[in-house]
Amino acid sequence: MEDLSAELAKIDADVESGRTRRTRDQERVDQGVISSPKDLQRMLHELESLARRITSLEDQELEVMERLEMAQQEHDSLAAQLAAADDRLATLVKTRDERSTVLDEQLRDVAAERSPVAEGLPSDLLTLYDKLRENKGGVGAAPLRAGECGGCRLALDPAELASIRAAGVDEVIRCEECQRILVRTSESGL
Repeated sequence: MEDLSAELAKIDADVESGRTRRTRDQERVDQGVISSPKDLQRMLHELESLARRITSLEDQELEVMERLEMAQQEHDSLAAQLAAADDRLATLVKTRDERSTVLDEQLRDVAAERSPVAEGLPSDLLTLYDKLRENKGGVGAAPLRAGECGGCRLALDPAELASIRAAGVDEVIRCEECQRILVRTSESGL
C-alpha cells in the first residue's frame, strides 16, 4: 500500500505539473505572445502532446487508485483475520491458564493423597516405581486384568500367569514386555 501510495503521489504530481505547463502554454498562445507561425505551430503541437501525456497519466492514476483500493480491502480483510486470530489466541491462553490451574490443584491433591500411602511402602519399591513412571510416560504400575497387562495391553502367556499365581502376595511382579509393576486385582484372571 505504501508503494502504491507513493506511485500515486508521483503520478499525481506529474499530472499537476503537466496541467500547469499546459495552462501556461495555452495562455501564451491565447494572449498572442508567440508571433512566429513556426513557433506557434510548435507550441500547438506541444500542447497536443501535453494533452495526450496528461490523459495517459490520468489513466495510470486511475489504475493505481484501483490497485490501491484492492490492496486496502485486502489489508482490511487481513487485519480483521489477525484481530480474530488474536482474540482466539487470547481465549485459548485464558482457557489454557484456567485448565493449568485446575490441573495444578489436582496434582497437589493427588500428591497429598499419595504421601500417606507412600509412607507405608518400602523405599526400594517406591524408587523402582518412580523410575518406571519416569521411563514409561508416567505409568509405572498397571493392573493385571483377564491375563493382560494394563500397561502394554499384551496378554501374558500361561506359564507367566502360573508363576504370578504362585507368587506371594507381597512379591513385586513385573510384566516381561513393558517392565511395569503388575497390580493383581480380583479381575486379574488368576
